[in-house]
Amino acid sequence: MGERDRRRAVVTGGAGFVGSHLCERLLEDGLAVTAVDNLLSGSEGNLAHLLGRDGFAFVRRDACAPGALENLPGGPFDLVFHLACPASPADYLRLPLETLETGSSGTRNALELAERDGARMVLASTSEVYGDPREHPQREDYWGHVNPVGPRSVYDEAKRYAEALVTAHRRARGTDTAIVRIFNSYGPRMRAGDGRAVPTFVRQALAGEPLTVAGDGGQTRSLCYVDDTVAGIVALAGSDLPGPVNIGGEEETTVLDIARRIVKLTGSASPITFVERPGDDPARRCPDTSLAREKLGWAPRVGWQEGLERTIDWFARRAAA
Repeated sequence: MGERDRRRAVVTGGAGFVGSHLCERLLEDGLAVTAVDNLLSGSEGNLAHLLGRDGFAFVRRDACAPGALENLPGGPFDLVFHLACPASPADYLRLPLETLETGSSGTRNALELAERDGARMVLASTSEVYGDPREHPQREDYWGHVNPVGPRSVYDEAKRYAEALVTAHRRARGTDTAIVRIFNSYGPRMRAGDGRAVPTFVRQALAGEPLTVAGDGGQTRSLCYVDDTVAGIVALAGSDLPGPVNIGGEEETTVLDIARRIVKLTGSASPITFVERPGDDPARRCPDTSLAREKLGWAPRVGWQEGLERTIDWFARRAAA
């Protein structure tokens, strides 16, 4: 295959947790990849192993700025993945206006790039569009139960607006778009201090600190290892489905059980303590992934024990270094 025949993708938020794994997967699949990130919540270290690799380019740029996605190296593009957005509570509470901008201006810029290049655009949305759900498990046709002025609203509503913008662009301009709703993902390259359960518990367990479980720990989550999350995103990109499509783990478990599993797998003597539960923290979270299974042939492959062992090993090696 000649260089001009190689398919090309741009990934906003490419230096983030999921974004960096997506860049890696796309390169493995033979695509040329341009990653765009302003490093507000991402890290160039997540891409260190890709820098200098044939077909890969990194551009430090704010995807929300006017013209930010014009004249990028590696274009024109066949695929546009819009993953840029602070995704952890610690980040979006610290960067509320920037979070809203990525859902609005950033999404618009990604759509305009896709329209110019005739590319397929994939929006990384989130299970948070369902809010604190009154339907369980959550199907794509559920409208959600979201507090538009609550502490989590900057993230929830940024993604809900982004979905509306993508849908309107598709209807009004015929842009080839898709929406993937990503549920709780975990794995290597998460930041230890990003506020999410798995990296927080792993860091605390490895350090011999108490694991801080919010509330009574009875709220549920469904974890999906990052390789499976990325496989779902890639499968949707390669289809003609507009979405939204749920991608996430199918085993629902409590936050307290996640903490206990991590204590056991690390061999830690850390106790579990309970702290105040954040406002609007969802009580239950589990996707109905029937659509992804039926239309994309996708299903999670990495079980929770294998995934947590890989994640713990990565954090342990980082701590030792």
